Amino acid sequence: METSTLLREAEALRQTILTDRRELHRHAETGFDLKHTLPYVKQQLTDMGLAPAECGRAGLTALVGGKKPGKVFLLRADMDALPIREEADVPFACQDGTMHACGHDLHTAMLLGAARLLKAHEDEIQGTVKLMFQPAEEIFEGSHDMIEAGLLENPRVDAALMIHVMAGMPFPAGTVVVSAPGVSAPAADYFEIRVQGKGCHGSMPNTGIDPLTAAAHILIALQEIHARELAMDDRAVLTVGTMHAGVAANVIPDTVTMGGSIRTFDEETRAGLKQRMTDIAQGVAKAFRAEASVTFGSGCPTLVNDRDLSECCGRYTKELLGRERAFTVAELNAVSGGGSSSKSAGSEDFAYVSQEVPSVMLALAAGQPEKGYCYPQHHPMVKFDEDALAAGSAVYACMALRWLEEHQN
Repeated sequence: METSTLLREAEALRQTILTDRRELHRHAETGFDLKHTLPYVKQQLTDMGLAPAECGRAGLTALVGGKKPGKVFLLRADMDALPIREEADVPFACQDGTMHACGHDLHTAMLLGAARLLKAHEDEIQGTVKLMFQPAEEIFEGSHDMIEAGLLENPRVDAALMIHVMAGMPFPAGTVVVSAPGVSAPAADYFEIRVQGKGCHGSMPNTGIDPLTAAAHILIALQEIHARELAMDDRAVLTVGTMHAGVAANVIPDTVTMGGSIRTFDEETRAGLKQRMTDIAQGVAKAFRAEASVTFGSGCPTLVNDRDLSECCGRYTKELLGRERAFTVAELNAVSGGGSSSKSAGSEDFAYVSQEVPSVMLALAAGQPEKGYCYPQHHPMVKFDEDALAAGSAVYACMALRWLEEHQN
């Protein structure tokens, strides 16, 4: 089929996609607790004539096509929001202390739009498109949960794609950037360090063991890992964001808890950093007569872009949008003199999918700073340009259709 047809049909669906986006935005929900979002998405899919199936704790899948033999291409949209009170000046702001500050409402609305496009062209699909509506991306748990529940089987997925909208990009809304082959988003790990001392009255520190002193030295010592133990090209970030202890100014507390996160771009650095954090915390605590334990919570691996899939999507996006609205990272580097990077500092739990099947991540421009879209993702004032919605739906649908067409059994 002519890819330009998809773009025209997506534009004809603009109001429907917009309505879905605003409804989801008004009812922003976090993690796996999607009491409004999940039924809404399920009803929209059902009304299209699809048969959505629950997957994991709060995910949905639906199949389109399958009338012709072929491979299976997965399209993913995340549905969860953030525990941020919205301050953006929009008439459809969420009033519940939560906010779609990362654009997942756009992702879900665009994939619903793509589902409508794919359903209209179902007889032309050379295989099957599997739709993945995912919860709990912000806490790095939803993708893994759906995989454990059988996401990639029945039918078995051969390739997968995600789109992420980007606020503050200096490109017209609906412009697409295709990730380069290799790692484009770092692994992420959350951690807690618990320092155990012995509480006492502040006037008699000699009778206790001060965990605050030990924690302060641990905080400083952890920074030495980056300064003295990592090579120049070992990209990693270690951040301690919380430290909690005590309730009274004249009492030395029993314990201190410190919380933070790490980001790494390869698994060897990731494992080494976690080991050294544990060694340092325990060793420094012991030097101050205290004890320390380090626990690592939810996280995700690196997101790896498949070479063939990345190259294919580079071609497909140009076919659909034209060379002025579709770029690869290499092309952006050529234009900017090498200033662009294929790697993002933000982690993405679609990485779990990318570890299992060939995958690719696309970035979709959704707000130019010069047009007033000045705030970054996760900010209470962030807004997204809804002119990106129709293009996003067309891109989702086109990538699946073209890849299946070119990769028939």
